Amino acid sequence: MRKIMSPSPIRRPAPAFDVFNVYFERIYDPTMHIVFTFDGEIDVGIMKEATKRLIASDPYLRSRFAAVDGQPVWEEVPEEQWEGAFVLFPAGEVEILPPPPLDVRSGPQVRVNLCRRGEGDLLAVTCHHGFCDASGAMTLARDLFSVYRGIMEDPDFRPIRRDPYDRSTDRILALYSDEERQRALAEEAPFVDRWRFPVERTGRGTPRIVCRTLPPERLGLAKAFGKRHGATVNDVLIGAFFLAFAKIRGDPSDRGAPRSILTSADLRRKHPGLHAEGLPMNLSIAYEVTLSAGEGARLEDVIGQVAAITARRKAGSLGLAAILFYEEILAGGMPAVRTFFDDMIERYRTSGLKNPVFSNLGVFDPGNYLPVPGKDGTELGLLDVRYLPCACWPYGFLTIASTFRDRLTITTAYEEGPYSTAVVERFLEYVDGYLP
Repeated sequence: MRKIMSPSPIRRPAPAFDVFNVYFERIYDPTMHIVFTFDGEIDVGIMKEATKRLIASDPYLRSRFAAVDGQPVWEEVPEEQWEGAFVLFPAGEVEILPPPPLDVRSGPQVRVNLCRRGEGDLLAVTCHHGFCDASGAMTLARDLFSVYRGIMEDPDFRPIRRDPYDRSTDRILALYSDEERQRALAEEAPFVDRWRFPVERTGRGTPRIVCRTLPPERLGLAKAFGKRHGATVNDVLIGAFFLAFAKIRGDPSDRGAPRSILTSADLRRKHPGLHAEGLPMNLSIAYEVTLSAGEGARLEDVIGQVAAITARRKAGSLGLAAILFYEEILAGGMPAVRTFFDDMIERYRTSGLKNPVFSNLGVFDPGNYLPVPGKDGTELGLLDVRYLPCACWPYGFLTIASTFRDRLTITTAYEEGPYSTAVVERFLEYVDGYLP
């Protein structure tokens, strides 16, 4: 009998930003979650079907990350492997936050976790930073609720299937001449790790989330403070994060010395319209903010430094050097990528230093997700939206900020054991204390 050969899976190149965000798994868990809290029950069957139809509509969403013949690719996975993309936690089961990690190498690239609770459902949309950044994850959540609404109105509804789309940064690179590219590389100083968050030990632990939500009037105070000092709310948050980090360390050698944090920027804002809106992909970069503060420094003592750095970055070729840096490494093949991360881990191990990361995700607009009909067809109230970031272990440390209905939430995901929950909670208390 003649053997029937199964067709080769469909594969598409994985660009540099995807590859590096996959391999950052060496220093943190790249899984991210957007958590929606409702005041009633979602229709389970329709949400499960919406998840399946959303996956079917995007060629990369229905793929897994792989290296084939030494090349990084997104490889489509068969439909029978999509079943785990929807998970129901029945009423009475203990809700576990953060939800389990998502395996970028198995696919598909989204998981919807629905937790039944007496006071209303909690729904978490889970994805992996190797597939998309925070903005891309919010796009996925928006699309999920759109498909859910569509099926509620018409059981045969299916979203428009996307053709394969450009996930690379080639369009951004095309904006710059060779001379501008070389200048950007020459002007970009290498990151220098100067300090770290206090640790109990190295190694892995148990994932935990700590957050602190401020009342709406605090956001107004932060805006007013920023306006008086020629700064944005993001600048104010960076300044408070920096001062709290110095305070939690309590190290006299930090006083008056240059100390750095990493913060992020979304290249969609730098280049609006360059990429089609609403595509889940990686278009965020990190850059270094180096400040100094003396003993007893207050927010007004550092805000000028922060505002000057962020304004200069925004006015320049933001992200260009990072793109060129990653592209050059990837041009050496996957061995070069692995060597880069091996060297990075060795530097952290021998120095014991790793600059912390702060990222302000901005405002979560409920209009991007509502209306959401419940299982009886009546519209559900959306009580809260919050983002659970990548969980870190030593020496990585990450804090994010997000705003929903004028309530600013500061969140850290970490592994307990290597990090002390009491110390992390005190750190967020310090951030709160430095904010207006």
